[in-house]
Amino acid sequence: MAELDDGLERALLQELLSAYGPCGQEDEVREICRRELQDLVDELSTDAAGNLVALIKGAKPGAASTRILAHLDELSMLVKRIEPDGTLRLTPLGTMYPANFGLGPVAILGDDETLCGVLALGSEHTTQETPHVWQTKPDQGDKALDWPDVYVFTGLEPEQLGKAGIGPGTRVCVDRSKRELIEIGDYLGCYFMDDRAAVLALLRLARRVHETGRRPAGDLYLVFTTNEEVGGVGAAHACRTLPGDLTLAVEVGPTEAEYGTTVTGGPIVAYSDAQCVYDKGVADRLCEVARNLGYSPQAAVLGAFESDASHTKASGLSPRAGLLCLPTLSTHGYEVISRTAITEVTDVLVDFVVHF
Repeated sequence: MAELDDGLERALLQELLSAYGPCGQEDEVREICRRELQDLVDELSTDAAGNLVALIKGAKPGAASTRILAHLDELSMLVKRIEPDGTLRLTPLGTMYPANFGLGPVAILGDDETLCGVLALGSEHTTQETPHVWQTKPDQGDKALDWPDVYVFTGLEPEQLGKAGIGPGTRVCVDRSKRELIEIGDYLGCYFMDDRAAVLALLRLARRVHETGRRPAGDLYLVFTTNEEVGGVGAAHACRTLPGDLTLAVEVGPTEAEYGTTVTGGPIVAYSDAQCVYDKGVADRLCEVARNLGYSPQAAVLGAFESDASHTKASGLSPRAGLLCLPTLSTHGYEVISRTAITEVTDVLVDFVVHF
């Protein structure tokens, strides 16, 4: 896709969206980030939890360090068992239902080979003799589709799957054929803007600091975390091992009437979520920076939402925490953001880290 006048790096965003990054197996996404960061930061390493940690040294020795986090992993699935006919039964990695992704092609990430399968329910042209389909029909049982109802058709025997290194614990992802970035007027849509759009904002933050020479006062750690969708595991390790009292997560943010947020608005600044109350001073400062840049920040008290930052604060690993979000339609589904959302969040991050 061609670049847009708004400065959005479409090719890089598409590359991030296309890369497979299930929880605990984020290698493809991490290597893209490593490539982009290697000439922009002072130090770059991978820690024991698989987090990619980029250090931008501060201008004032002894000044407080800050950690900014965006997660590498995506919502995905885990093989629970292989049936005698070679179909796979799944359990989710993260909070979602089959309807979030829809039936269709999936990538089965075997140890020795990646295979294509089809997430399937069964024929709608069935009666109550096929109960797992019958009960999900709107005019019959009207039960929400759940993971025990679906399976992955592989077209292979269990022995063939075993030779590809596929078994219980194998990750299953939405296939690349369903990860093409689309345009909807002034908006962009794709699966896994969560959290690849935020990852791009952090990469652009590193580039801006490098190009402008506007370094933060204290050391800045950009942490690209693992296993966020299953409890913020990578973030917990990072906050336990890296210096600094302030942790800021960059995420997609829900745009719903109950929160007073819209996809047409400016960056979302959270004051709380289901895990913690964020620090008011940090949230206030994020809003102030956004307003000074001419944006319209959306203050929000979030309910059914968690972030790397709120997990670390709730567990006592970060004394202070904040959350900055790209306004996103249909989070944990087919997600939509405005063309300007990544640029606006990047701008806020740059000014926040330089002046906080």
